[in-house]
Amino acid sequence: MYPIIESEELAPDIKRFRIRAPRVARKQRPGQFVIVRVHERGERAPLTIAGADPEEGVITLIVQGIGKTTKLMNMLGPGDALLDVAGPLGRPSEIRQYGAVVVIGGGVGAAIAYPTAKALKEAGNRVISILGARTKELVILEKELGAISDELLAATDDGSYGRKGLVTDALRELIEGGRRIDYILAIGPIPMMAAVAELTRPHRIKTVVSLNPIMVDGTGMCGGCRVMVGGRMRFGCVDGPEFDAHEVDFKALASRNRLYREQEQAALRRVLANPQADLELVRRHRPAEEVS
Repeated sequence: MYPIIESEELAPDIKRFRIRAPRVARKQRPGQFVIVRVHERGERAPLTIAGADPEEGVITLIVQGIGKTTKLMNMLGPGDALLDVAGPLGRPSEIRQYGAVVVIGGGVGAAIAYPTAKALKEAGNRVISILGARTKELVILEKELGAISDELLAATDDGSYGRKGLVTDALRELIEGGRRIDYILAIGPIPMMAAVAELTRPHRIKTVVSLNPIMVDGTGMCGGCRVMVGGRMRFGCVDGPEFDAHEVDFKALASRNRLYREQEQAALRRVLANPQADLELVRRHRPAEEVS
């Protein structure tokens, strides 16, 4: 069992959890993820590690309640525990001194981008962060990203905060304004990442995206996370999750991610209709002694 130490609501349906997982906390690197299981009948859900404290033995996960597992997880708090936290998984971000970097976080993608942005800053890069969301209340981690960025820009679809428009509008202004950009990391919804890739392609700016395809085991065995990159089949869990944005087939990725939409929606309806049944499974076992 992996006890939940703290939980905090960052925005509607978005919560930050601090979870005791000492071995993961000691080994994790920016860009890696874990696969969690809420209870013994639960699905395996991949979540990026948004931070870690190796001395305290705690990792941070930021969860947006979209499907059954994430909605259920967001009903939990201190005193509850996750049954499984497997990881760290995936290849860490490539951290080195590029020069001037732009880190783009769309929605909850900011949580995935933050640890890599922090590591890039510590490596000596000049970091410009762009946060995007549909509306002001969905902008997250602005304070945290602002503290490690040389410059931070915010954009909302409805103009309720920052500039009105998309993250690509802010990025286009930087590029067309002649700003030097050596590296871009973009994380968020598939259409956003695809749009960033198309914007930077003619300028030949190195652009990396973090993908979140359908995933089951996280070790390359199930093949569920297949993605086409540079005309080759790759596995998001072991070859990624970060890939060259200019080589990703975003159309195929979006199509695969829709494969089980009906089943996902049916599972979500069931848990929302009777959340107590799943919560009882979670709370059947009290957190065991800490895993060392």
